[in-house]
This record gives sequence, structure tokens and C-alpha cells, in this order.
Amino acid sequence: MDKGGFIYIMTNPRNTVLYTGVTSRLKERIWEHKTREHLTSFTAKYKISKLLYFEEYNDIRDAIEREKQIKAGSRAKKIKLIESMNPGWK
Repeated sequence: MDKGGFIYIMTNPRNTVLYTGVTSRLKERIWEHKTREHLTSFTAKYKISKLLYFEEYNDIRDAIEREKQIKAGSRAKKIKLIESMNPGWK
């Protein structure tokens, strides 16, 4: 059986930058972003630390396809998606 996966959208403390990612281990990946484990990464540079939205998939390949779809969309579409699950951006 294939490993499951997640797509997620995160932001910085001021909600000005959106980051979309994919992982098979959501909790650990979010922790890596929050602690800036990869100091030279985009997420460390822009202080991406707040999880806004996620979707879970049974197959990581489906999560990767969804990530590509979300990344290809506009910022407005990402905001609409976030607000469908998390209207207060908490």
C-alpha cells in the first residue's frame, strides 16, 4: 500500500506570505517550519510558522497532484480555500 500524504498552506505571523507544501508527516513538517530547521529555506526567510489549511490523502501521489493544482491557482483562490476551513485564520 502506498503512503498517505497531506497538502498544507501556511503563513507568517502577519499573514502576508502564503506557502503551500506537501508531506507524508504533517505534524513533524509543521514543527520543522515553526523551528526554522532549514535556515536557508524560503519558509525560514519569511518566518512561515502558522498552519492555516490542510487536506489529507490516502496516497501521496494524490497529495502531490493537489499541491500542484493549488500552487497554480491565484492568491485569491488560496484565500478562499483557507477561509472555507479556517475563516479566522487561526
